Amino acid sequence: MTKKEKIDFTIKTLRDLYPTIPVPLSHKDPYTLLIAVLMSAQSTDIRVNQITPVLFAKADNPYDMVKLSVEEIRDIIKPVGLSPMKSKGIYGLSQILIDKYDGAVPNDIELLEELPSVGHKTASVVVSQAFGTPAFPVDTHIHRLMYRWGFSKGKNVVQTEKDAKRIFPKEIWNDLHLQIIWYGREYSPARGWNLDKDVITKTIGRKTVLSDYYKYKKTR
Repeated sequence: MTKKEKIDFTIKTLRDLYPTIPVPLSHKDPYTLLIAVLMSAQSTDIRVNQITPVLFAKADNPYDMVKLSVEEIRDIIKPVGLSPMKSKGIYGLSQILIDKYDGAVPNDIELLEELPSVGHKTASVVVSQAFGTPAFPVDTHIHRLMYRWGFSKGKNVVQTEKDAKRIFPKEIWNDLHLQIIWYGREYSPARGWNLDKDVITKTIGRKTVLSDYYKYKKTR
């Protein structure tokens, strides 16, 4: 297959598997999405989705959030991990949204990155999923699969994002990054990987990845 054929095959396969795309984190607006994504760092979407209803029942907007203390926020979100840092970030960014943006979440990656505890990936997810602005947030699944599929050398997530934006059409970025995440979870995980179920990697995968897989399989 040519590089273009591999890209087209990947896009078509993902569309066939995920014609409608589930949203990983439960939210109702840009603010609740921002808080949920911030909480998901080094945690799981399942765990975050268990805790956000408890937090949002008390505060689902920045004005109510700053009525809580950092300690109160930390006690609620403790199960998701890194609660001291995340609680300070949630309180701090809520205050900034009130002071600078009249309580609204800006639809701008650079402005979002200025907020406490908001990195490039979090900002990209928010503009993509809350506002429909083309972005390509790279998580561990996308980073892993872009390497397995031979679309990126996988040196770091910054390079992976550049490669993804270069090879995939901009108009499908928002759907595609979610489709790749779901595919990575269901068919091409880091652990317990079964290549027979992973049709994309099996068909177009990097030769070294495939040979390493079969070598490892033989020694098991």
